[in-house]
Amino acid sequence: GSEVARLAYFGLFALQHRGQESAGIAASDEGHIVTVRDLGLVSQVFDEQKLRALTGEMAVGHVRYSTTGSSAWENAQPVYRHDRRELALAHNGNLINAVELHAELLDRGVSFASTSDSEIIAALLSTHESGSIEEALAETMPRLQGAFSTVVMTTDKLLAFRDGAGLRPLSLGRIGDRWVVASESCAFDIIGAELVREVE
Repeated sequence: GSEVARLAYFGLFALQHRGQESAGIAASDEGHIVTVRDLGLVSQVFDEQKLRALTGEMAVGHVRYSTTGSSAWENAQPVYRHDRRELALAHNGNLINAVELHAELLDRGVSFASTSDSEIIAALLSTHESGSIEEALAETMPRLQGAFSTVVMTTDKLLAFRDGAGLRPLSLGRIGDRWVVASESCAFDIIGAELVREVE
């Protein structure tokens, strides 16, 4: 049911202090990703009806404060792309080579809906030629310069990664036999998950 989206929703409540500009949740259900995101607080963006629509086995959520990019709806996260592969991505941090990566993608004919670093990372992974998301990520990671912690969800996998220096926090936890990941472990407390370790 909508349990994963509900867990993401409560997790976002605990992380509301990280951003008041926009909130969003994407859920993966039977080979398709559904995304709900809008400007405003978690409590304003989501109601019972919207949470019920977010069914599935995996979910990823995000609250945003404005850094780079205008405070427009397009820059709300999670970012959704469906190029070679379908994915939703949530990201905290800054790419210092964003302009260069953006230009390269435009040269390849990739189109963008926003001005965010998040969509650049999403587009690199979504358009990548490799057979698996793991390979795409392994080849994309060295190209990302800056400080970032990111979660990417395809229709059947959820991956979490951070920059080599580990400048942005990213915690790994467990709830029963399932994995959870969050930018701060206070999101775990509210859903009854236990902290395992930081993503290395």
